[in-house]
Amino acid sequence: MVQKNLTIKPGNIKAQTTVKSSQFYKGFSSIDENAISPRLYDYDVVKQDLLNQLNTRKGERVMNPGFGTIIWDLIYEPLTPNIKQAIATDIDRILASEPRLIPTQVNIVEQNYGFLLELTVNYANTDLSEQIKLAFDRNVGLMA
Repeated sequence: MVQKNLTIKPGNIKAQTTVKSSQFYKGFSSIDENAISPRLYDYDVVKQDLLNQLNTRKGERVMNPGFGTIIWDLIYEPLTPNIKQAIATDIDRILASEPRLIPTQVNIVEQNYGFLLELTVNYANTDLSEQIKLAFDRNVGLMA
């Protein structure tokens, strides 16, 4: 058997490079119509997942009746100690179901047309902390 040496010369081959935009999480959002890209990365994904849960009335999601919050059912009620405790328990349940967040402070304040929820959270496995203010308004909905 005769062996031949074969030499391949690199022609006009362009090396393809990929830019790694995330080191933790990747996601997709269809909410912001003005966004350049619908892709979300890292902490934006975690915040969007939290907002999705808080923007959904509990029992509204098909095949997942535990998803969502009871705040939308209580938004017309005055903030009595029992209502405040029910909301706090519900928020604790939601934050406990999100392993990427570690809550450090939760504050619920009654406003003219709803509630203001102030969350201070740490992102798991990082030293990043963030304060998130969410206004649950009867007329407008959820405002972050």
